[in-house]
Amino acid sequence: MTGGRGRWTATLIAVAVVLGWLVVGGIAGPYSGKLGEVATNDNAAFLPTDAEATRAQDLSAGFLEKETTPALVVYERTSGVTPADEQRVRADAARFAQLPGVVSPLPPPIVSQDRQAVQVIVPIDAAEGEQIRQVVHELRDIAGPDRDGLTVNVAGPAGLLGDLIEVFTAIDGPLLLVTLVVVLIILLIVYRSPVLWIFPMLAAGMSYSLASVFVYYLAKHDVIKLNGQAQGILTVLVFGAGTDYALLLIARYREELHRHHRPWDAMKTAWRGAAPAIIASGITVIVSLLCLLLSSLNSNRALGPVAALGIAATLLVMLTFLPALLVLGGRWAFWPRTPREDQADPRAEHGIWSRIVGFVARRSRAIWLVTAVALAALTLGLSQLGATTLGQSDLFTSRTDSVAGQEAIARHFPAGTGSPATVFTTQATAQQVAQVAQGVPGVASVRPLTQQGQAGPPEENAQPKVVDGRVELQVTLADPPDSDGAERTIRDLRAAVHKVPGSDSVVGGFTAINVDTAAASTRDRNVIIPVVLVVIAVVLALLLRALLAPVLLIATVVLSFLATLGLCALIFKYVLDFPGVDQSFPLFAFVFLVALGIDYNIFLMSRVREESVKRGTRAGVLRGLAVTGGVITSAGIVLAATFSALAVLPLVVLVELGVAVAIGVLLDTIVVRSLLVPALAYDIGPKIWWPSRLSRTSRAGDRAGAEVEHAR
Repeated sequence: MTGGRGRWTATLIAVAVVLGWLVVGGIAGPYSGKLGEVATNDNAAFLPTDAEATRAQDLSAGFLEKETTPALVVYERTSGVTPADEQRVRADAARFAQLPGVVSPLPPPIVSQDRQAVQVIVPIDAAEGEQIRQVVHELRDIAGPDRDGLTVNVAGPAGLLGDLIEVFTAIDGPLLLVTLVVVLIILLIVYRSPVLWIFPMLAAGMSYSLASVFVYYLAKHDVIKLNGQAQGILTVLVFGAGTDYALLLIARYREELHRHHRPWDAMKTAWRGAAPAIIASGITVIVSLLCLLLSSLNSNRALGPVAALGIAATLLVMLTFLPALLVLGGRWAFWPRTPREDQADPRAEHGIWSRIVGFVARRSRAIWLVTAVALAALTLGLSQLGATTLGQSDLFTSRTDSVAGQEAIARHFPAGTGSPATVFTTQATAQQVAQVAQGVPGVASVRPLTQQGQAGPPEENAQPKVVDGRVELQVTLADPPDSDGAERTIRDLRAAVHKVPGSDSVVGGFTAINVDTAAASTRDRNVIIPVVLVVIAVVLALLLRALLAPVLLIATVVLSFLATLGLCALIFKYVLDFPGVDQSFPLFAFVFLVALGIDYNIFLMSRVREESVKRGTRAGVLRGLAVTGGVITSAGIVLAATFSALAVLPLVVLVELGVAVAIGVLLDTIVVRSLLVPALAYDIGPKIWWPSRLSRTSRAGDRAGAEVEHAR
């Protein structure tokens, strides 16, 4: 009778938990499709918070009635523009000026010196925000398609931003769909059950919905910043990490169903065994991601709390909603491979891992030496990494309209036309600063902003506009504004104008933002990477109650990270033909690879320690590897596959991040966690738990226990 009451009580609790979460899901579900409404993808979202370019942007507000983002409409005819072409350009420009969001009057069209192209600068009100994409779309509609040998493209900062926003709109639909399909296929392969996959998929979907609510409202009220990059990573991170946690819990639950008659009792034991590792893993990832708040770049600062919220929501759901679903599902959820209460050794279901365990036991020292040397050899590819600021033509995996337009501008105009650098200086030194700036190699022209609010050939006797004793000079560069040459010019320009006594010069503009972003990225790597390592070391020390084991685990993950970067550098250069990686790539890759890579070591070593207490360290290593090998490998494959889904977005930086995380996770699960770590732990023996009491087990007794375990 008591057993019956207990069974009904357990069922009622599980039903209440599931119903409660379904209510939450019904409320939260719609928000997963609304994140794009609160995302910000303009240049300000990526601007360093404390940089010269930021000060220049603040100063520019006083010189303009409205802050604008220029679109550059370029008409090109290689045989030479005709009078009819020029008439068409003037007619189009008149229509451009009438568009909502366009700041009139427009500067007159500019004909190139070779008379093969005409350029129209269209200032768009920066307050349009995401609607800049719509204005750019209307500009392209007015300009029309290529006609009779005359090609037309819309480029410039606004054209580029419009194309980027177009890409990020794919996040709510295609990226989520691809991620779901990838996870579904892998779960079907792993479980070979037409039922069981439903539970982790429901839980992962609930996690994403819950995270979306918090991210939506925090972004809406400007507590956090959300951009398309963070939104895309949130999607794959929640589904990837959530499925990982689900796989670990379900594997332990299945193991306990062989030992317990009632699913509720099996789940209680499984939860106690798996939850500490899952919680430690989640906390490690959350704290590592929050270290991005130390960044001076808003784009990095945006990603940290957004992704951390995703992991926190995933932890909560996977430790409450998923267990309740599994309890209600009972044994039939595993059909047709239904676990029976037969006290079977869990290793019986992991035949291949029993063979790997035997290999590790026989050749532990050779295994960890060979794998460490192999990973070290892969790090040699780092010489091919080439971290830089990707140019506009390098941002996309396909050739967009803005890229084609920028190439046309570079062929016929000073490539920096339409996106000048700005120099703010005192009125008294303006003429001297202009002369110094003109003498900098790479500078095509220097002209003051006049009272009429335009830079260019001023009207006769037109005076420079003076605001609070300062004058704005607009500096047209000879190189494309997103090129390495333009960035060198900006550095030289700053060095030159800063030397003018009393000028208090400040240099800004699109290229200056790139220069300051690159400098901030270098600073962020130097600050954040050591902090993340310290955080992970502390979490591991608390979990494993040891000091030596955390140091060794971190060393293996860092080695895996460097090997991943080396291998990726070769793939990007010689297989995918990418020009390099963005300055932000090494930091993002580090945070995700190290934080996620350490997960698998946590899953393994927490079980190894649990078994070591019962059987001795070496026997514990063999037992832990045997029973966790399959599930952790499956988890790694899921996470690798979900991050590779980023490749559906035609942005080089996200494709590179997806490929890097996928390769790194596979290295961690297949090489580091399956061979390097267990072989190293087995070879070192009890001393790996130094300075805890567990480290003082006799070596002879420990090795004898290992031989017994291996014989089984």
